[in-house]
Amino acid sequence: MKISINRLKNHLTLTESSEEIADLLTQSGLEVEGLEPFESIKGALEGVVVGEVLTCEKHPNADKLKITTVDVGAESPANIVCGAPNVAQGQKVLVAKVGTTIYPSSGDPLTLKKAKIRGEVSEGMICAEDELGLGSSHAGILVLDTDLPNGSPATDIVEVSKDEILEIGLTPNRADGASHLGVARDLKALLGREIQMPEAVELKVEAEGPAISVEVENAADCPRYAGVVLTGLKIGPSPQWLQNFLKSLDLDPINNVVDITNFILHDLGQPLHAFDADKISEGKIIVGKLPKDTKFTTLDEKERKLSGEELMIKDPKGGLCIAGVFGGEDSGVSDDTTSIFLESAYFSPDIIRKGSQFHGLKTDASFRFERGTDPNMPVYALKQAVKLIQEIAGGKVSSEIIDLYPNPIEDFVIEVEYGHVNRLIGKTIEPSEVKSILESLEIRVENETETGFTAIAKPYRVDVTREADIIEEVLRIHGFHQVLLSENLKTDFLAEHPVKDLNKLQYRMTEILSAQGYHEIITNSLTKPGYAEKSGYLDASKSVEIYNKLSEDLGVMRQTLLFSGLEVLARNINRRQTDLKTFEFGTVYQKSEEGYQEGRRLGIFLSGNKSSESWLEPARAFAFADLYATVEKLLEKLNISIGDISMVESAPFDYGLKLMLGQKEIGSIGLVEEKLLKLAEVRQEVFFAELDWDLLCKKASGLKKYQDISKFPEVRRDLSLVIDKSVSFDQVKSVGIKFGGKLLQRIGVFDVYQGDKIDAGKKAYALSFHLQDQEKTLTDKVIDKTMSKLIQAFEKEVGALIRT
Repeated sequence: MKISINRLKNHLTLTESSEEIADLLTQSGLEVEGLEPFESIKGALEGVVVGEVLTCEKHPNADKLKITTVDVGAESPANIVCGAPNVAQGQKVLVAKVGTTIYPSSGDPLTLKKAKIRGEVSEGMICAEDELGLGSSHAGILVLDTDLPNGSPATDIVEVSKDEILEIGLTPNRADGASHLGVARDLKALLGREIQMPEAVELKVEAEGPAISVEVENAADCPRYAGVVLTGLKIGPSPQWLQNFLKSLDLDPINNVVDITNFILHDLGQPLHAFDADKISEGKIIVGKLPKDTKFTTLDEKERKLSGEELMIKDPKGGLCIAGVFGGEDSGVSDDTTSIFLESAYFSPDIIRKGSQFHGLKTDASFRFERGTDPNMPVYALKQAVKLIQEIAGGKVSSEIIDLYPNPIEDFVIEVEYGHVNRLIGKTIEPSEVKSILESLEIRVENETETGFTAIAKPYRVDVTREADIIEEVLRIHGFHQVLLSENLKTDFLAEHPVKDLNKLQYRMTEILSAQGYHEIITNSLTKPGYAEKSGYLDASKSVEIYNKLSEDLGVMRQTLLFSGLEVLARNINRRQTDLKTFEFGTVYQKSEEGYQEGRRLGIFLSGNKSSESWLEPARAFAFADLYATVEKLLEKLNISIGDISMVESAPFDYGLKLMLGQKEIGSIGLVEEKLLKLAEVRQEVFFAELDWDLLCKKASGLKKYQDISKFPEVRRDLSLVIDKSVSFDQVKSVGIKFGGKLLQRIGVFDVYQGDKIDAGKKAYALSFHLQDQEKTLTDKVIDKTMSKLIQAFEKEVGALIRT
């Protein structure tokens, strides 16, 4: 769910940064999954200025091109080659200067460079409407009627709206948070500020219109139904502020009336629906059901067969709308509409969920109705919508407000004991603070005693019906972080947690490694003292020394599996067995101030060739990626996800990676230093990984997570990035995951280039991005938007240049 910071500021005063607001909401239970900037015009026309065409001459080498000099407010005019047919001397135009990135209405972003076009220097671009994302016209350049000085920013002429958008991962219980008003209510409690609600509007009948009556067949399915008739409307585009608001939430503006209903839905959380009043047969709205297999065509022009269980808005001739889910094709607002019946209702969540699931329709309205809307909101929201419609689309109120609400929904009455509050939260909270928090959340406190009170929650809080719910409300506003954890934690488990069989776990890993061609080795735990003394990375003072040594070569307990494994490799290599894949589960030992320590490790070695030479292909030596793939496979089988990965360029590796799990290191992988190979008398490259087997056993999970295979196709898009050599693929991948959203399934790199075709100190990554939606087929618009977001993120976060 997307929330506009600008719109939140219409509901309450906010002086905090967007990041601080996001942190506050996340701590209180409205988890913010992302924070993205929004610009009504991509790029905000940065680098685009007002210019004046001083000269315009025919290009000597191209019939359709012209050479211009343009005053852009700099010391000297810019030479610009232009292909527009309408460019002429004396015009005021919009110019994108060298270095500016422009975002066309269609196609990829373009960063302008000083270039030669057919032999003539061009320093920028005189822009057409579509080249700046201002519209779709490409008939010619934009010619301005302005007295602004040359060099003035384009934003002095074209208004650009900027906003920041919160992406909230709304949990099913928090139906009250599915609107800007709902989010503002939480911020009111968290910050101690008052909400600024628009004043209730009193409507007066101003003109005659179609007489509309309403009949509700079953009040249990529709406890409240309200509506009003408006006439004399002019349907057309919405004003820019309303279009920008909808676009910031990824909604397409349709027309002024429909846009207003969408605005009210996202602002107040109340879905509305507008019917063309002239298309309602006999002037009668009926809220009820239609027979099974009745055919009904929805707004998406699809004919559907009804189940007979969904709630319908109908007239004496047939269906007008699947209530709370989707409108009908024949009854909606069109360009010719002049009169509407505006509906605002409270439907039973169960009946809306049935209709939505049966037809596979998930709309913004059904999302809210299914979870439970505010039964006290329909008339207030209706009045606010009418006020906006009259301001934007004209029209007059032509009926009294119809409000059928035979059985008002009662507030939730909940008995609460202070002792239970303190026991469940785990700390003592003063009764005065409990009362203050609840009242800030619009939950009344009555019948107070020394031991407890009665809480009265309004019906829009569908998740607050029990004492435990009240206590949760107190805790989330008081702050989870303020409840200190004791040194010794304990809890009761309802589910069984079988003890891990560590032998079976090790045998399972052995099978996996053996299946990949690895041979298990078992080496002596006693080793040479010289390995620690000469290695440069082991602390010889921590070696556990043997008192009754059999020999100096077996004088200490090993601190690592590296050297005993290298000895095995040396023995095989000396006997001309040079292509080696080995592994060992072994114990390592250390002496410390606390005493002696030991731990189990898994060591994996690769050396020589992965494949022998043949008539099909030459021999290929083992590479770092081969060992990393093995480690990744083992961790996948243990259901362990690697956390942070950092580069290692110190002993025992020439280069390598350190793998973290939270704050703990689970192992390292790399190419062994030549100095260490000489200590063990190994004369070829060795790749080595050492993993903390004790930690892996502790974190391993036998649980598997499965999901249905998507019915919708996966889409691949490729990008080529030029980045600094210091930027790792892991950094690039992290940026992709952060900004790619839920559609991005995986990122791959299929080519790396470093050479004279790009700048020194740079490298080029060719990346593949695999996109998929689990609920619908991806459209080009959605794909392009995702890729555009990724491109901007790579440019900003890692300084990437996108190669085209």
